[in-house]
Amino acid sequence: MALPGSLRRQPANRSLVSHCTHHHIVVFLLTFFSYSLLHASRKTFSNVKVSISSQWTPFCLNSTAAELQPYELCNSSHLFPNAEEATLFLGTLDTIFLFSYAMGLFVSGIVGDRLNLRWVLSFGMCSSALVVFFFGTFTEWLHFYNKWFYCCLWVVNGLLQSTGWPCVVAVMGNWFGKAGRGFVFGLWSACASVGNILGAFLASCVLKYGYEYAFLVTASVQFAGGVIVFFGLLTSPKEVGLPELGADEDGSVEEDANRPLMGNDDADDDDRNYSIQATDTDNQPKAIGFFQACCLPGVVLYSLAYACLKLVNYSFFFWLPFYLSNNFGWKEAEADQLSIWYDVGGIIGGTIQGLISDVLQKRAPVLAISLLFAVGSLFGYSRSPNSKPINAVIMAITGFFIGGPSNMISSAISADLGRQDLVKGSSEALATVTGIVDGTGSIGAAVGQYLVSLIQENLGWMWVFYFFILM
Repeated sequence: MALPGSLRRQPANRSLVSHCTHHHIVVFLLTFFSYSLLHASRKTFSNVKVSISSQWTPFCLNSTAAELQPYELCNSSHLFPNAEEATLFLGTLDTIFLFSYAMGLFVSGIVGDRLNLRWVLSFGMCSSALVVFFFGTFTEWLHFYNKWFYCCLWVVNGLLQSTGWPCVVAVMGNWFGKAGRGFVFGLWSACASVGNILGAFLASCVLKYGYEYAFLVTASVQFAGGVIVFFGLLTSPKEVGLPELGADEDGSVEEDANRPLMGNDDADDDDRNYSIQATDTDNQPKAIGFFQACCLPGVVLYSLAYACLKLVNYSFFFWLPFYLSNNFGWKEAEADQLSIWYDVGGIIGGTIQGLISDVLQKRAPVLAISLLFAVGSLFGYSRSPNSKPINAVIMAITGFFIGGPSNMISSAISADLGRQDLVKGSSEALATVTGIVDGTGSIGAAVGQYLVSLIQENLGWMWVFYFFILM
């Protein structure tokens, strides 16, 4: 007689604990904090938008301000005649970053499946740190201001930062199997939210000295993190002589618990190698092609859904501190610290919803229910009073129902999609699939950031929230 689902999962959970070594913990922490540092540098830009807008706008309009040309390079920080145009340009920079980030994700996933993941990740972290330093610190020290130069730097930054997510998800996929993946990846995917909190904290601590020091601190920490990743990250259990995923399962119960949720239940039960990056010493698999990955079941649908969801999630990420300062008149440092509660809600939401999806052995119903509640929380937050405690509570609830599904799709579900039965013969697929899902989501987010700035300027913040509800 077949065992109930809860009983069938218990051996898998015990197996997950028993097979966890200190190498697993080190990999978890290194990948977690490497992506946290990448997100911290992005969050710095959103946290200092008010200061940048003030720096790029004359304190009072005068007869010479309107005569400045876009190609003015030196000795003038007045790029725009008023704050509205400066805000629109900041939204354009967000769009430029996300478009280049999205294009880079499609390429980085393919590169990650073909080159050493550790090299690609450390190169992206260190190079991106240098670009952030030049963008926010070096130009301010030299009093060198030009919007075309800023645009070029942010394109390069988007391409370099795109190396992060496909690589860290692929490394995690090598070390952690299906057993408890929803919970493990849900907890681990909090790295983006932790990065947002870290970036907000660092920026608020040094913002009083000038926004250039916020960029300097985050860039320095990120560069140091890239060096640590280069010398310390193990990309697969093979590197330390540990068995690969599924190689040492002792019974059909545990084997069934390690099967991907996206897989075919009627597939061959004798094939126990579900590792993504792992290779066979006798027959090394080839990396899956880009169009082959797009044709895998569920990849296109989840990618399109993630495009709508990431648009809303990244709009909060880029614009929440600015919204709090602009709409309620709160100080920029206070708005930065308050925006942390959205990420706290996302951390809790991703972990709890991932655990629920493990218990139910289904991801989609959990996502659908959460997004229905997200509509109500967005409507409530759009009418939040001018009270910091109330705003923080509603903000955390909104982050729970929006950030939770966003974290699940980009991590656990991407791992499910990249470990289907159809790609067992070509196991090098996870970075490519992750790049497709996150890249499509970033395209939606890129379009959204420009729309947010246009809607806010012409219709006001309330219509921005209606737009979020529609998405």
